Amino acid sequence: MKISGGFDARRLRQRGPSSWRWRLGAGLSALFAALGVLLAMAGAATLLGRPPALGSLNATPSAAGIWLVVGLLLLWVGVIAWRRCRRRLRRPSDLSLAPHLLKKRD
Repeated sequence: MKISGGFDARRLRQRGPSSWRWRLGAGLSALFAALGVLLAMAGAATLLGRPPALGSLNATPSAAGIWLVVGLLLLWVGVIAWRRCRRRLRRPSDLSLAPHLLKKRD
């Protein structure tokens, strides 16, 4: 059977929602991860005896330890959020499959 000239396969599937929110979330979480790395490096540098990188904010070893922990937590949260946003961006919205049945891309 011949397909008529007016057939458009794109009309069969509805257009999915735009993904700009997930891209913005991925960008912000990557910035959080980068900020976490910088804070952790500044705290570790002060603990190792280098001059304080944040001025008077981490002049003492206890403050440097706090900045190190805050930086590592911010890095961890940023990486987890980035991976979730990237997974959501790559997931096709056509089929409703369980996440463990999809291909592992990240």
